[in-house]
Amino acid sequence: MRDIKIPEQRHPEKAHRPDNAQPKKPNWIRVKAPSGEGYNKTRKIMRENKLVTVCEEASCPNAGECWSQGHATMMIMGDICTRGCTFCNIATGRPDTLDAFEPGRVADAVQKLGLNHVVITSVDRDDLEDGGAAHFAQTIRAIRHRAPDTTIEILTPDFLKCGPDALETVVAARPDVFNHNLETVPSLYPQVRPGARYFHSLRLLQRVKELDPSIFTKSGIMVGLGEDRQSVGQVMDDMRAADIDFLTIGQYLQPTPKHHAVDRFVTPEEFAGYETAAFGKGFLMVSATPLTRSSYHAGDDFARLRANREAKLANA
Repeated sequence: MRDIKIPEQRHPEKAHRPDNAQPKKPNWIRVKAPSGEGYNKTRKIMRENKLVTVCEEASCPNAGECWSQGHATMMIMGDICTRGCTFCNIATGRPDTLDAFEPGRVADAVQKLGLNHVVITSVDRDDLEDGGAAHFAQTIRAIRHRAPDTTIEILTPDFLKCGPDALETVVAARPDVFNHNLETVPSLYPQVRPGARYFHSLRLLQRVKELDPSIFTKSGIMVGLGEDRQSVGQVMDDMRAADIDFLTIGQYLQPTPKHHAVDRFVTPEEFAGYETAAFGKGFLMVSATPLTRSSYHAGDDFARLRANREAKLANA
């Protein structure tokens, strides 16, 4: 029986890769271990509702802070991914069948946590004809029913092996924010994200805006993988050409020695420079810090995103 808590079984595709040194983290990366009443309450609700979180599966450094405030990013469609990206700590393999009752359990957890804003993500499900699009739509509708005042942000796979109707199914459910991460610069895709295609991901986000211009679009990249400033600037330009509203940039952290090596730790001053450049290129919202992740402070950032669009429309 496979045990995905054991690294060799969690990442069979990486088991025979040579080890990469894991450099010591600088002071600006260090975070406190998770604890406290709020953290324990969130953890209890996740367990009672039999839900998976990307916070745990991807070893997010912000889990303690977010869970203490009741903010957990729920990961639907299981905890095993059909892709084997070299940066990611989520288990790789053959997923289980979809759980038809999961959307209801997610909605129940959102209601119990009293969330104003929720982020729902998933593993890649290349084994499904629609990539899990209908399951995303059902989850969105379930949350709307149980927690109608909660705004919904989704972080989806790329639906690379699906027809165009997969994306249309998700957009028709009308999430408030549609997020899909580009993850890195195009030159690093063969090393970092070999199962994906850079321009397909860009086109996916552009298509969301064409289908429903009212939906905010969002995407993020990691730095410290081996990219340079010029290539990051080009990704920003590509995103703006695709009419993406919100950009996140965070430091890549290596989960295990078998994962892609950390090229360097980008300084907070460099992140501030990326943020200034991105706002200058026309993004409505930018989050660029070493600890930024797709769903980090997502609720507060959504409020600012919405306010920035209203201000832009008022000044048009």
